[in-house]
Amino acid sequence: MDADGGRDERLVDAPVKVSAAYEGSTLDIARARELARAFLERVQSRHGLPVSERAMGMVQLVVSELMTNACKYAPGPCLLDLELVEGRIEVTVWDSEPVLPVARAAQPGRVGQHGLEIVMAVSQSFEVHREPVGKRTVAAVTLADDPGGAPAGHQP
Repeated sequence: MDADGGRDERLVDAPVKVSAAYEGSTLDIARARELARAFLERVQSRHGLPVSERAMGMVQLVVSELMTNACKYAPGPCLLDLELVEGRIEVTVWDSEPVLPVARAAQPGRVGQHGLEIVMAVSQSFEVHREPVGKRTVAAVTLADDPGGAPAGHQP
């Protein structure tokens, strides 16, 4: 409780996180993007943290690409976690496919199959971990742009 008797909500008291389980259908990709948007709006309105339009779009893009891979290549259900961690959103997708994804070499004429390249380019960090059942893919996107105006993200 704070001095005036209200509840003192601090980010350090509990994680700011949302999770959802999906069946693995292509309809789940849009549902996951909407969950990401709603979560980021809550981070802004409820917790007062700035979320740039770039960050809003990038988080939804990362969610879309990772969920597309899970729905396309992993049989069965998948799980999406979104968590606020030190000024960035960690997007974690758990799926049942144990084979780790590999980014393909750039081919300007190739249509499709650029999702992993895109995620790696717009994320601050990207990791894939094999789990006892399947794998866990984690990408982090910074919420606010650099004060100097440069977009935050992967630095070469």
